[in-house]
Amino acid sequence: MENHNYYILTQDFMYMSGYHDRNGRPCSLVKELGRTLIVEKSPIEILDESIKCIGFNLKGALSSSKWILGDCHMRPLMVNPAHKLCVFPDKSPNSPNATWFNPYHIMRTSSINGGTKIEFRNGLLLKIPSRLTNFNHKLQTAEQFRNLTTEIASNPMSFVLDPRKRRLQIGNRI
Repeated sequence: MENHNYYILTQDFMYMSGYHDRNGRPCSLVKELGRTLIVEKSPIEILDESIKCIGFNLKGALSSSKWILGDCHMRPLMVNPAHKLCVFPDKSPNSPNATWFNPYHIMRTSSINGGTKIEFRNGLLLKIPSRLTNFNHKLQTAEQFRNLTTEIASNPMSFVLDPRKRRLQIGNRI
């Protein structure tokens, strides 16, 4: 396992869990396709820095998610629309031990002893203490959100000025 002071989410990101180290500092256990890291930042700090790398911020991502999905509980976040990187929490994002998932890497879910067993694309299995129906609802919402936002990003809108105003601006340039 590797220790890092910072981490930026990539397409290999599968999930991350928050916890406090023995000194009480917030940390994250980050799982990628081929490696596991310990990052000396909370999941929310990692998300904020990852979103800032593309010129936005966590507050804007939360606002966009609310605007697109409405006022649903525990909304997913778009971290990077160019890479279709979306994440969602298994519990309240304000919880220090929330686990954030990338829906792209989740292949299958099943119920196990009242919890949820998650199978990832690389064969990794993870059990979380969340009811299967609750987890699947969050997963489906995140996948829909990812599809909506990537479609919006791939089909940008264009606006045409009022023809009268357009003639005035063109005339001023000549």
